[in-house]
Amino acid sequence: MAQITLKNLSCGYDNKPIIHNLNIDINKGDYIVIVGENGAGKSTLIKTILGLLPAVSGNVLFKGGFTRKNIGYLPQQTLTQKDFPATVMEVVMSGFQNRHKIFSFYTTEEKNIAKNNLKKLEISDLANRCYRELSGGQQQRVLIARALCSAQNMLILDEPTSGLDATSTEEMYALIKQLNNDGITILMISHDIGSALKYASHIMFVKEDVFYDTKDNFLKSPLGKKYNHFVGGHIGGHSHEQHI
Repeated sequence: MAQITLKNLSCGYDNKPIIHNLNIDINKGDYIVIVGENGAGKSTLIKTILGLLPAVSGNVLFKGGFTRKNIGYLPQQTLTQKDFPATVMEVVMSGFQNRHKIFSFYTTEEKNIAKNNLKKLEISDLANRCYRELSGGQQQRVLIARALCSAQNMLILDEPTSGLDATSTEEMYALIKQLNNDGITILMISHDIGSALKYASHIMFVKEDVFYDTKDNFLKSPLGKKYNHFVGGHIGGHSHEQHI
């Protein structure tokens, strides 16, 4: 069942399209990884879906009662955000702020949801720790828990493993896949084609033209055949990371 339909969507800046005429359904339970070169328009596309940028032309259509409020968003972290002086619980609870008026209090239900998300992300023991004292991998788990408080149907993630070491990166990908297994739709930008091929259900390859299909059909395509060697290496156990 489609949650979002991109209909004849072109997106870019200052009314100048970078991505042209997309026609794609994002279905409940999909795990879509967007790959491509820097400047190809990956972040521009997700910002258009989120309503942070206007479409140059075409439409982002929400289906079956699904709305932007059902999307949790994890942008790339800035240095200022990494040094945020708040406890883990305070950061996670801030995911509910879009539901609240100024000076209103969090409800018992919201506090329970936050605790459950901490548990789901395996960081309950960090609840009272200062966010800026955590490792990069721990901070990303906190931010995903926060995004899940904002919305629990779909996560849009922009380079969630950026700056993480190899162990934390693999743990983060496995965690995101578990969230997907639990029924959360994933739309993620990544430069790591190996992990995309390991975990994704669908690949969006953004270049001059946009390729979008299932992972299996991507690997059968002329474009995907260039990456077939990586499936045996990466998925078979040895990680050969390639950034594009």
